[in-house]
This record gives sequence, structure tokens and C-alpha cells, in this order.
Amino acid sequence: MTRNLRFLILLLFVAPSLFAGNPDRQGEAGAYELVMNPWARSAGLHSINIGSVQGVEAMRMNPAGINRIRNTEILLAQTRYLIGTDIKLNALGLARKVGKHGAFGVSIMAVDFGDIKVTTDALPEGTGVTYSPSFFNLGIGYSHSFEKVNVGALIRVVTESTSDISSSGVALDAGVQYITGARDNIKFGIAIRNIGTPMKFKGPGLAKSIVNPDKGGYKLTYSVRGAVYELPSLLSIGLSVKSYLSEKHILTFDGGFTANSFAQDQVGLGVEYAFNKILMVRGAYKVEISDSNSKIQASIDNGPSAGISLDIPMKKKDVSDILGEEIESDMKVEKKDPPRFGLDYSYKLTTTFGGIHTLGIRLNL
Repeated sequence: MTRNLRFLILLLFVAPSLFAGNPDRQGEAGAYELVMNPWARSAGLHSINIGSVQGVEAMRMNPAGINRIRNTEILLAQTRYLIGTDIKLNALGLARKVGKHGAFGVSIMAVDFGDIKVTTDALPEGTGVTYSPSFFNLGIGYSHSFEKVNVGALIRVVTESTSDISSSGVALDAGVQYITGARDNIKFGIAIRNIGTPMKFKGPGLAKSIVNPDKGGYKLTYSVRGAVYELPSLLSIGLSVKSYLSEKHILTFDGGFTANSFAQDQVGLGVEYAFNKILMVRGAYKVEISDSNSKIQASIDNGPSAGISLDIPMKKKDVSDILGEEIESDMKVEKKDPPRFGLDYSYKLTTTFGGIHTLGIRLNL
């Protein structure tokens, strides 16, 4: 057993105790857009594929997988979050190889809340004016491969604001992926996410004008202090096993566990079927680990998820590449794949509203 593998097994047993779920603090964190996944492929697997996620999508889940791309990957996606609320997640990402063993990535996600009515005590039905909060985060990450081990880190800037109040912070993600098996078909991953600075709202919108209680009757303006809130930090562990039924029919099984600092822990299982690397169908099921007597409400998106992808080659493979696939490892075959254009779709069932739909477009050059 290699030193790297022994280290990962140690993390598997020690890390969950350090980041164990804390249901008593559920709802005390902020910036929960950091745990929303805007990418269709991993969303179809309920974000449990920590060991196998790669490219741009890895910047949301495990930055160690950023460099597992052909050369350059570009993703554009939109999520209709909780149908009926008019909330959308818009995301754009780019990952590119740097040297032989590294890759650099940039991802952007913005939350669109639609138009919200401005109401007052005197006009509870609305003043005729609307506003839309601006929730935005920018992530810059890098990953590097050392033989069978990939490591990666990402820094994310988080901002939340309206026209007169704002809050900002910085978060750090880091992860490891260990790849083994006869064809590099077994992947194990660990990632910590959203470890960063506390955030607090401030701005003129928190000012309050009241009449001076002393004599004079004139008004005084007081500044209300916003409460400090933490980021929703978590630790995820995942195992992925790819089974080659034949060179055209491949099954991939994923299992994942997430320890949340401000919520209950979660566990999930998923499977993906790929035909000729062109058509992929996937599904997963996620549940929260809780006491049967617990009165804490479970997350809204527990349960099943599903997705489908089309990955269309933009040119034909060379004959030498096709003949060599049966003896090459999984990673080497990925490097020989031609440039591809992809369409991704996923759906997550929710306990209320109309579910979560995600549609994405990708270029793998």
C-alpha cells in the first residue's frame, strides 16, 4: 500500500469527526448559494461524485479534478431553482491545462431572484417599485497531478447585495482525488469547501431614523449593526467505480458522504450508464442522516435526481486511438478523445415547489 493511499484512508476515518454535522446550528450560516450546484452533470448525481468529478464542474465540488480534461473545457449553464419561485442560477466556467500535470480554472455563478416588490407598513401590497438582490461568486482554482493523486485548491470571492446594503467574504476549497484500478477506473475523493471569512451586512439601508426622545422633536439617524454569519462549510467524501461491460457500454457507480458544519449529514448513491461515450443517463438518491425523533426539517431537495447528456465528437478519432482503447487506462483514453460538444440536463425532485431543472452546454477542446 502506497504512502498516499494510507494517508487517504486515514482521512476517510478522521475527517468526518472533525466536520461532523451539527443539526443544532442548522440555519445559522449564510451564503447558502455556495452549496447550490449550477452544473447539470453533477447535479444529476446529486453532487455525490466527489471522486470522479472533473473539469469545470470540479470547481464547485472538488478542485482536485480540474485538470482531468482533454485540454480546454468551457461550460455554460442555467438552473431554474425551485420552479414557482422565479429564482435562477446562471453559471459560466473555463478550465485549461497548464503544463503537463496542471490545470487552471475560473468559474462564475450569479443568482437571479427576479423582480421583488418593495413593500412598506403603509403599502403592504407594494409601492409599485421592484428590486432584485445581487448574489455573485467568482472562483479561481488550480489542480496538479502526482502520478495517481490529484490535488487542487480554489479561492472564491462571495458578494451579496441590494441597492443599499452589501456583504462580502472569501472562501477556500481544497481537495484530493486518488486514482487506482487496472484501467484507472476506481477514484476516491475528499474535499473541504467554504472555509473562509465571516460575513456581515452593512450600508445605508441599515440606518434607522427616529424622533429624538428628548425635547426638540427633531429626528436622529441610528446605524443598526448587522449580525455576523459564517459560511456553510462542509466536508465531502466520495468513491467512484467504473465498470466496462464492453468498450461501448460503461457503468459508473458513485457513493458520497457529506458532513455539514451547519446542517445534518448527508449520504447518497448514484449510477451512470454511458453508451459509446456519446449518450449518458444518470440518477442518484440522497438522504440526510438524522435521529428518528429529530424535529429538524430535512433539506428541501432530499430524494431522487436524474440527468441525461449528449457528448458529440467534433471530429473522428484516429484508427490508432480506437485500436489502443482496449489496453489503455481510463485516463489515457480520455486524453485521446477528440474535441466534443455536449448538452446536459438534470432534474432534482423537491418536497415543495416544482423541482430543480438545470440545462448546460459544454465544449471540450
